[in-house]
Amino acid sequence: MGEDLSPNPSPRPLHCGEGIRGNVLFYSSTPPLDLFMANQAATQLPAAQQREQPRMTMSQRASIMGYLMVAPVVISLLILVIYPFFFAIWISFTDRMVGSQGNFVGLANYRYLINWIDFRATVRNTIVLVVSVQSLKLVLGMGIALLLNQQIRGRQLWRSLILIPWAMPAFVAFITWKLLYAPQGGAFNYILLNLGLVDTHVDFLSTKTWAMPSVIVASFWRGFPFWVISFLAALQNVPQELYEAAAIDGASAWQRFRHVTMPSIRHVVLVVLLLSTIWTTNSFEAIWLLTQGGPSSATMTFPVLAYFGLQNLRIGEAASVSVSMLPVFAMLAFIVAKLLQEE
Repeated sequence: MGEDLSPNPSPRPLHCGEGIRGNVLFYSSTPPLDLFMANQAATQLPAAQQREQPRMTMSQRASIMGYLMVAPVVISLLILVIYPFFFAIWISFTDRMVGSQGNFVGLANYRYLINWIDFRATVRNTIVLVVSVQSLKLVLGMGIALLLNQQIRGRQLWRSLILIPWAMPAFVAFITWKLLYAPQGGAFNYILLNLGLVDTHVDFLSTKTWAMPSVIVASFWRGFPFWVISFLAALQNVPQELYEAAAIDGASAWQRFRHVTMPSIRHVVLVVLLLSTIWTTNSFEAIWLLTQGGPSSATMTFPVLAYFGLQNLRIGEAASVSVSMLPVFAMLAFIVAKLLQEE
């Protein structure tokens, strides 16, 4: 039903559900079609927009891709480094042997090492070897690097030749040194006899007096090129203006080296010292190919002693020999890291 409208009333706006037929205002419970479609579109718009939005941002995708790229390296480290490292520590606390899982024995292996004469000799020999070799490498390596950093004739040729000992395989290098040390037909004995410095052949590798010095010389020759090249690369990055300013101030060559060169390459020296110390301590080829730890444990070092433990099928004992050096390496790495952080 509708109501009559007066002919001259003031018009008013129509509300939803109202309409006019002729002069009659009527009401309807059904909204107009266009209003219904507008409401329907308004309710569907957010869902469409939500479907159009990406599920992950670009930064999230980049992060996931980075994790995927790093995952193979992390897995490889876990399998090849982390797991064997902790497994060796665990074995060192057991009496495991080849063919037997062994039992947990706590610190029994380490107590045995402390009271073992060969182990004490190994500690002493390792200290002598490392200190002697690193001192020679530092002094002579620095001197050769300073020389090759000067404007000398054939500098590029000498820089290439200095790498020969480092590029040569360790097996070939130490077998060559063993032939040089040979009492019969060795080059060193031939020179000494012809110069009249000795009356009889000297067996360098079979006497306690000469065995360790012979190993030190061979180890130095094998590893000093790494020091030379590292120092030379560091020296070339030192600004030349610092040397010129020091020379103008009247500084001598030693003062320029002490106050300009060493502070500028100090970080390289520390890193090279750390790496070379670890390599020399863990070197197996030098001792095994030259003396095999003899004579009478005069040149016995940790890798050779651990190898003898494996030959005797005592895996737990051999692992404890290897693990016993970890605190020393950790302390050395901590000291070097602290020194590197200092300005």
